Amino acid sequence: MDAKTTSAWPNTPFASPAPTPRCPKLLIVYASYGEGHLQAARAIAEALELQGIASGCIKLVDLLAESNPLINQVSRRVYHSSYTRMPALYGWVYDRTRPMKHDSLLGGWLHAFGRDKLRRILAAEQPDAVVYTFPMFAASAKRRGSPAHVPTSAVITDFDLHRRWVHPCVDRYYVATEDLKLELISLGIAAQRIIVSGIPIKRGFTGLTADHDYKQADRTALYRRYNLPSERPIVLLMAGAQGVMPDIAAVCDALLQEPNLTIALICGRNAQLAEAMRTRYTAGTSDVPDPDRSPNDIVTRIHIFDYVDTIHELMLLADCLVTKPGGLTLSEGLAAGLPILLYRPVPGQEKNNALYLQNKGAATIASNPDELRRAAAALLHHPQTLLQSRAASRALGRSNAANMIALDILVHCPIMEEASSILQM
Repeated sequence: MDAKTTSAWPNTPFASPAPTPRCPKLLIVYASYGEGHLQAARAIAEALELQGIASGCIKLVDLLAESNPLINQVSRRVYHSSYTRMPALYGWVYDRTRPMKHDSLLGGWLHAFGRDKLRRILAAEQPDAVVYTFPMFAASAKRRGSPAHVPTSAVITDFDLHRRWVHPCVDRYYVATEDLKLELISLGIAAQRIIVSGIPIKRGFTGLTADHDYKQADRTALYRRYNLPSERPIVLLMAGAQGVMPDIAAVCDALLQEPNLTIALICGRNAQLAEAMRTRYTAGTSDVPDPDRSPNDIVTRIHIFDYVDTIHELMLLADCLVTKPGGLTLSEGLAAGLPILLYRPVPGQEKNNALYLQNKGAATIASNPDELRRAAAALLHHPQTLLQSRAASRALGRSNAANMIALDILVHCPIMEEASSILQM
């Protein structure tokens, strides 16, 4: 896009080549509170590159980490501790701040983190558009309509709306569902500024659904690649990118009480969890009451993985997904058309995500291991229930979200509008 071209016009004073439009520069701002915001940023960046934007024209910024590493480190620890050890407190804070306006004392303070750093980045990079996958908008300088305003987009990464996402500097909102769009409209946001795109996920999910026309030979190759049996139902169990699902061993033991069921356990980057689970099941120390089967049989029914970059391939093989209800993982499961079992969602956006999907028929919430086992059995032993849940997931799934967002950003980017007018001259 930014390559120089040779003019085909004759060398006369009456004709000259149109100027070559430069590559638009995009700034994507995220935060490291969980993996979702970064994954969404990367998915958008990859989609922009697929549209021909050079990687050098796309800059990803972990704003708080770059502006104040110490505050970032401390706040991440506080977030993780409250989220995992004091979930009720986390939910109380989330619910109390959910209606918070941008110009409230707390809202203004939260948005101001990283303000000076981002202003320096904006001055140095001169981006044509800024995209946020985490709400830190006050640093984005000027309000909409001012001469110094840089076009700004917000990619909301949950199925629930926290008012922190609503800010006067935002030009366009990208949301997961029509219901979120209606909620934003009720808050005074013009409908034409809200795009129901879905939450951006990895490119591998594009066009992927559980019932799509996938060659049996390719599917067989995937079973072999991951050493999974094709003759038994597969439950894909996501412990979380940081391995944060509670009672994970008890959950596995409960699921293994169901005969002819295979677990594919994803431990993410938690190497300690992966090692502990491998030791537990290879040593035969689990609490699975299975007197008619040997410990070796249990070992063959649980397959333990570390971080898997090609998670879409495992979702293609799975019959249902067990996970915590983070927006990105839920979006991946919906894109694959999987029934979803949600285990002990933390109050706050997790619980609200879970309730939304359960109300839509795409998910079931379980509060203890045995309840989860019964929910899995209800799906896997009743084909009609399984099909209905798959259909509900497919109805909510939006596997092409990243591409839709990337295209819309470029279409509304001033430099692209300028290039379009040049090419039409």
